[in-house]
Amino acid sequence: MDTEERLAVFLDYENLALGARDHLGGMQFDFKPIADALAVRGRVVVRRAYADWSYFDEDRRMLTRHQVELIEMTQRMGASRKNAADIKMVVDAIEMAFEREYITTFVMCTGDSDFSPLVHKLRELDKRVIGVGVENSTSRLLPSACDEFLFYDRLEGVDVPDESEAPAPKRSGRGGGKAPGRTAGGRGGRTKAPAPAEAAPVEPVEPVEEAAPAASGTTATKSRRRKAAAPAEAPAVEPEAPASAEAEVDVEHEEAAAPGEDATMEVRVAQTLADLQASTSGSITASMLKRTLVRKDPTFSESDYGFRTFGEFLRFLADRGFVVLSPGPSTGDPEVALPEQQDTEGAFGLLRTVVQDAGGTAPLSGLKNEVRKRRPDFSEKALGYRGFLQFAKGAQAAGAVALAWDDDADDYLLTAG
Repeated sequence: MDTEERLAVFLDYENLALGARDHLGGMQFDFKPIADALAVRGRVVVRRAYADWSYFDEDRRMLTRHQVELIEMTQRMGASRKNAADIKMVVDAIEMAFEREYITTFVMCTGDSDFSPLVHKLRELDKRVIGVGVENSTSRLLPSACDEFLFYDRLEGVDVPDESEAPAPKRSGRGGGKAPGRTAGGRGGRTKAPAPAEAAPVEPVEPVEEAAPAASGTTATKSRRRKAAAPAEAPAVEPEAPASAEAEVDVEHEEAAAPGEDATMEVRVAQTLADLQASTSGSITASMLKRTLVRKDPTFSESDYGFRTFGEFLRFLADRGFVVLSPGPSTGDPEVALPEQQDTEGAFGLLRTVVQDAGGTAPLSGLKNEVRKRRPDFSEKALGYRGFLQFAKGAQAAGAVALAWDDDADDYLLTAG
């Protein structure tokens, strides 16, 4: 545990939230994909976000659920305070670098190049720096200054609609406007711009019971499985001018795909293992994998899924071909890896098989979850697609499936090619 990375996360929230709304089809910023990406890189001990929160009412609630400390930088009447949040964020980061030596990594969530001197100073102090920003609103100067830079729109769990299909954002009142004098632009970000829309919040869904196969060699009592949330359908953002039905539903599919992606334990393990393999140069042990799963969900316990030990659960997944186990550095702590990754052609073939097994035709809604039942480590982002809809269109271009809009179903229908 002494060698474990300890992370402090600082969010220039106006830059991130407005960057997502301006450059990612009007979508609402979500902290969870960042939290999951950082969980595989170390233990997060500090989470702070800086903004005038009167402009981000709904966002404030979301961040509070993720245990982020909100630093209020109120805009005063008749005074220009556009740099107040930036300065406070820099002061806090430098103070923490000197006073809390146990923090090894600073995560600067911003695309603003004004933070480049801070990044350089933190690295001078022998601190590792990870940057996070929206790709199209991040200055070109900032990523090269960091030890590692994560583009928010490339993270697992962020599904960006096609720009050509996204409806025009509507103007919103409370919670949707820009702070005075701020924009999402990466080079200082100080020019005024019209307020973008805030995506409607997704209503929570009631959990449903999801059955899972019983593990071989386990008792009958292991048939109990944790309840998994059903995929939620997020309401589409209404455009100012009428758009085609296809364009509106495209956005619905992309925004609604994320909530149901982690429904099964196999998917959660596969996603976490894939992230660890991408961010770690060495092998992944069972203890490291479980520690990361607990970081993502502190309530995690393999007993909730009907297994006595985590090793027993891993052997169950290995028997089904979802993971590969090999002897580890110590007894009882095997190394864990994913099977050989499929290429794009193989992923298209898997999609075609799933559609064929569904009777030759299947709606796009819920299809990603069906694919992941066959291949829990499936990720369209790892194949270079921004969302599952774009992946389905790629499969159509390759001749694996046919994709067509159906007015009666109010959805895309896929037909096996």
